[in-house]
Amino acid sequence: MDASSAARDRSGPVAQAPGGPYGPAAGAEDEPDLERLGLDQLRVLRRETLEQEADLSYLRRLLHGRMDILRAELDRRPGVGPVRTAGPSGPGLVPGDLLDRLPAILTDAPSTVRRSARHVTLGPPRTRESRLEADALMGDVQLADLAAHPAEELLAALERLRAHEREVSGRRQRLLRTADGCNAEITRRYRDGEARVDDLLAGGPL
Repeated sequence: MDASSAARDRSGPVAQAPGGPYGPAAGAEDEPDLERLGLDQLRVLRRETLEQEADLSYLRRLLHGRMDILRAELDRRPGVGPVRTAGPSGPGLVPGDLLDRLPAILTDAPSTVRRSARHVTLGPPRTRESRLEADALMGDVQLADLAAHPAEELLAALERLRAHEREVSGRRQRLLRTADGCNAEITRRYRDGEARVDDLLAGGPL
């Protein structure tokens, strides 16, 4: 069931967050009608949305780590030319620094106890799925043996990672908009008297 259908009735099932971490990206037309959701549904949707966003954040970190390693390898090869672009790792890192980070990049894992920036406790991360997705984008390129691959293979893998990172970033932004919309709608109901403080105390976090 898509989010629009789930949001038609407050007594119905919880709406689905737009653009889950491993599903297709959703457009604005798939975003749920938050005003038609019940208070408990809003809370569940907010938590699930933030869990998906946290998983995408971890996946995005894995993608950036692999992109940095590929750029470092390409930059050190004569005749390839610089391929580095500004990113989270910063422009000041040199290939040696990045290659030294290879073990950490390959074993990077989020905490098993997560709490979002929106102060909502989240479920366990989808660590294995994220690693498999990042590794699949590498194709035949093995980070532990980059020197064995021609520059064309590294550039192709880098472009796949870049394209997927753009898609992941777009999905994260949509999820964050949904979570912020849930927060705003919950706050409005308490402010306007549509929800009671007793419900807040019984239901947990705002």
